[in-house]
Amino acid sequence: MLCPTLTVLAASLLAACGGGGGGSGPVAFLPPPASQPAGSGNTTFSGVLAATAFKAGSSTDPVIAAGYYAGATVCVDSNNNGRCDSGEPAAVTDANGKFSLSLSAASALIADIGTNAKNTATNASVPRREVLRVALDQVKEQGTAVVVSPLSSEVARLIEANGTSYAVEKQNLATRLGVPVDALLADFNAAAANVQTALLGEANALNNRFAYATTKLDRGDLYPDALANPGGDPRLSGMAGVTVATAGVADNRKPITFLQAQQAAFNVEGIPRYDNIFIVMLENKATMSILNSAYAPKINGYLKAGNQLVSYYATGNPSEPNYTALGGADDWGISDDSQWNCDATGANAVQDTPVPDNTQPGLAKSPFAATCTQAAAVNHNIVGKPNLFNAITSAGLTWRTYSESMNPGQDFRTDSVADAAVTAKDNVYPPGTLGGNNATIGDATLTLPLPAGLYKTKHHPGMAYQNVRSAPEWKYSNRTMGGGQWDAALKNSTDYAIPASYDYDQLGTDLASGNVGNLNFLVPDQCDDMHGISVKGAGGTGTASDCSSVANNVSTTAVSPIITRGDNYVDFTVKRIQASPLWKNTHKRVAIVLMFDEGSATSGFNSCCGWNVANSTVANPIKQNADGTWSVDATINNYTKGNRGHGESIFGILTNQPDAPKGVSDSDAYSHFSFVRTLQDMFQLADPAVDGSYMNRSKYTEAFIAQNIMNLPEYAGSADTHFDSVRPINHAFVIPASYTQKQSGDVSTAAQVGPDANQFNVWSLKQ
Repeated sequence: MLCPTLTVLAASLLAACGGGGGGSGPVAFLPPPASQPAGSGNTTFSGVLAATAFKAGSSTDPVIAAGYYAGATVCVDSNNNGRCDSGEPAAVTDANGKFSLSLSAASALIADIGTNAKNTATNASVPRREVLRVALDQVKEQGTAVVVSPLSSEVARLIEANGTSYAVEKQNLATRLGVPVDALLADFNAAAANVQTALLGEANALNNRFAYATTKLDRGDLYPDALANPGGDPRLSGMAGVTVATAGVADNRKPITFLQAQQAAFNVEGIPRYDNIFIVMLENKATMSILNSAYAPKINGYLKAGNQLVSYYATGNPSEPNYTALGGADDWGISDDSQWNCDATGANAVQDTPVPDNTQPGLAKSPFAATCTQAAAVNHNIVGKPNLFNAITSAGLTWRTYSESMNPGQDFRTDSVADAAVTAKDNVYPPGTLGGNNATIGDATLTLPLPAGLYKTKHHPGMAYQNVRSAPEWKYSNRTMGGGQWDAALKNSTDYAIPASYDYDQLGTDLASGNVGNLNFLVPDQCDDMHGISVKGAGGTGTASDCSSVANNVSTTAVSPIITRGDNYVDFTVKRIQASPLWKNTHKRVAIVLMFDEGSATSGFNSCCGWNVANSTVANPIKQNADGTWSVDATINNYTKGNRGHGESIFGILTNQPDAPKGVSDSDAYSHFSFVRTLQDMFQLADPAVDGSYMNRSKYTEAFIAQNIMNLPEYAGSADTHFDSVRPINHAFVIPASYTQKQSGDVSTAAQVGPDANQFNVWSLKQ
């Protein structure tokens, strides 16, 4: 909750809604120092304005440099407008970021960092104006050693957001970062190495937010963001070509204030900032196959314990287009599971040098084909297009893709291969495990060798993007994930040279250390993700009991062991995330998403929210021109083959926030494109006022489609532009009482009519 605009007294500036940093009544003034006689006049407050700079190009974690802002203005913002105005006590920082102010009493301060200021970490001018703050209690505490930084600004913001005190929020932020509380607001230029790394990483992320907040203030954004407006998007009122039910929301928003802007930057389009998100990717199961299924009791337990989307749509069929869309909000016409170098010619030619085929040292068994052409002639190597991975890295944040059951030492760009030297016993379930049918599944005498294709590149959300595979952090950010049937025997592998100190379960290691990514895709193998493959015993005798849709030794109506196997793996994965220090530190915001790549519907409404409407043959991607206009991008060959949709599947959200709402069901229609937009908002990778900042089809909101309909002919015949457009997953839209929810053949229950029971945001940090 935001404070109202603060009333500033002549003698002091209140630091929060309830007074001096969470207390009540007027603030206390600092007594004059001993060297200054009482009643002699002003007191000197001085310090530094600390800066950070992200340095691109690291092959490991981001490099964040420390420095100072020279030539910035520090002042008492008496009218609370986020600017150092004429007449307000002010000082300009020197070449070392130092300032000194003579005041009659301690006051909260701001740093007005204009484009004429210089960041000493880069020796470059500041690219856009930014305002940072210092709470009154920090000024009182530090006196002649005040440190203005993104961290000080965050403490001031949190005091207001939570209605608490300086002491509480200072301790909370220190706990969140795992640093001593007395180091949190000190000058991070002089911090000890490990502490400095934590402080700089957070300060960099905060710096991005506060610079964005200042941009919102300076251009006079209306508050809140349009797609976070309660009830619906107010921009649609009176707009032609939009669904009547969505176009009746009056726009009562007003220009954003300074304090509102600082809060809104942490809640972009109603999506709160999270520190870490784990996305557990599962395969090929429609809503009706999982929801309330006796074969997936653990997943259903998590759905009930957390929040869920009940109208979530895929992008296409089979897997690869969905994973590619999750990586960058488009499948680029891909409609198969072929290698990432297929039909990659001309401007889309593969730039990996060399490609990981069997001619390369150590890859004698690589299944990668150096050349690949197909009749469909759809390029599988996406060059120069924006995606989540590059966007995360460019913000100085981190990503990881954890994959299960890889051959030790293999190249992440190749599918895994069979290895007879790696064996495991068939899984055996006790009677009653699968839905209480008293069936015994499995053959304890059957030994199964590691099959080919447990790890598939088609299931990597970043694989199709050339600029992801070419990124310096590619090898570092791709990691292993344990929990598989063959884990214990992977050390016996003979197919690849196993590197020294090879970690078979980097996810487990990273959860223990906290060195996970901000964005983490968790990709189980094809037995544990419910996809299924055929796994034969030695000599081709016997088949795995639970790695195909139905086991050979039971009737097709008795059990679905692949679902139970996946259910068990999800439970194993969720429990170890929840057992980690990361999850248990509730001052960090951590979420787990349980989702499927696609459903199975071939009838009804197979997809929504930014898709190629009605499988049209006229869709084209669009590009933004230098003058800001949009036009057709005709460079994608056979683009209309993609974005066809493939029905609904479950989407569950768990958070570590103890006061967050639970059991929320959001029935608005969302898609993979909606999820990409949500992640861009969550990590502040885009700007709602700049459509072009949203990648690919994630920008296709109802307003954007209406404004650009001449370039988007696939939407010309849309009967429901709300259903056909993208919006962030924020539960802001209130479904009209007379509206019948559309659904595909993947849902067996009756379609919902009217709004949800409540409009709680499924990502909310507190009730």
